[in-house]
Amino acid sequence: MNMAVCKFGGTSLADGNNIKRAAEILLSDPARKYVVVSAPGKRFSEDVKVTDLLYACYQESAQTGSCGEAFAKIRKRFQSIVDELGLHFDIQPILDKTEAEIVARKSADFAASRGEYLNARIMAALLGWEFVDAKDIIFFDAKGAFDEKKSYPLIEERLKRAGHAVVPGFYGTDADGNIKTFSRGGSDISGSIVARAVNADVYENWTDVSGFLACDPRIVKNPEKIEVISFKELRELSYMGANVLHAEAIFPVRKGDIPIKIKNTFRPEDAGTLILPSKKYTPHGNIVTGIAGKKDFTVIFIEKSLMNSEIGFARRALSVLEKERINFEHMPSGIDTLSLVIESRYLEGGMLDRLIEEMKEALSPDYIRVSENIALVATVGHGMAQNIGTSARLFTALSDAGINVRMIDQGSSELNIIVGIDNADYERCVRAIYHEFFEK
Repeated sequence: MNMAVCKFGGTSLADGNNIKRAAEILLSDPARKYVVVSAPGKRFSEDVKVTDLLYACYQESAQTGSCGEAFAKIRKRFQSIVDELGLHFDIQPILDKTEAEIVARKSADFAASRGEYLNARIMAALLGWEFVDAKDIIFFDAKGAFDEKKSYPLIEERLKRAGHAVVPGFYGTDADGNIKTFSRGGSDISGSIVARAVNADVYENWTDVSGFLACDPRIVKNPEKIEVISFKELRELSYMGANVLHAEAIFPVRKGDIPIKIKNTFRPEDAGTLILPSKKYTPHGNIVTGIAGKKDFTVIFIEKSLMNSEIGFARRALSVLEKERINFEHMPSGIDTLSLVIESRYLEGGMLDRLIEEMKEALSPDYIRVSENIALVATVGHGMAQNIGTSARLFTALSDAGINVRMIDQGSSELNIIVGIDNADYERCVRAIYHEFFEK
């Protein structure tokens, strides 16, 4: 029999009715043996996520030595979930202990992790499955990275012993024995880790959308759904802002060649999107799989004669960024030119001016120019490499739309073409590319 590891997101578990729906999905297929749960998300647009309420508990505790006022909202929220489910489950002692631990531990990570912990306790009681605390099976090393050598054997042994289990997402234990969280949205990573550890046949990620769309529906009305996509394509689209799945959640299952299925908790009958390892993926259908992008980049354009013959030039440019602990997104280059594309948020508070001065000192360039308010748009698809004229079609579409391309960067795999444009042209750019490849 096939085995599936499931993860349910915050919207899917926002209240008792939604949690009941998720439980019904889990029990409808015997292959679904293990589930990773998020903290309750928003029930309505003005609502506050439980994780944000828990951060408020930490802040109140740090300032006053108690968190009774902020925790009262947590207490009310989880008691209402138990009541809605009609569970004979006394959650108050667990809530009492949680409040006391938030005050005693004085840790933002510990406080934030309790949403997943409490939701997992409730889901385990509802399903009659075993609760397995993530702190006992997921570990980080001394550098704060996920410790797969320690974690995977423990996860496999513990979950197989349980038979059916509920695991809270988002956190584990660091090298000092303290609770440590992944980045926000990290329950996706937890689910992927569990799927890899037990060598699942599929990792089902249940959310509030029916898979990936070819582009942002806020820009193009009713864009096509992506039925099948490769890990490489997904990595490119997620990195560029397509945020159905946490970008880092791909890596554990990719190493294990485990497919991911994106499914909609509220429309379980929908096909969703199947994400396949690249070696199991055959390009089919459209040349382009999807379009995604981000706004607010800054491009530092550096020009120097005979740059190409100056050994170590690029290294010195990047060492300036490393010194200031700044990431760069892309580094297009020519014979005598080099451009550094950086998220503008890293360059606030005078950082840009300092960076330019350090570049001048380290590189002695002939010329430096800065372009701000730049958006990047990625056109992604395995089919692009096999089809002659894809680039010509893309740039003709942008020209016809009157969009000035400020930068071009094509990956060596020919999987994507990234263009840099003015922020103001971002939406028109996405629409022009979509029209060219999906509507003709």
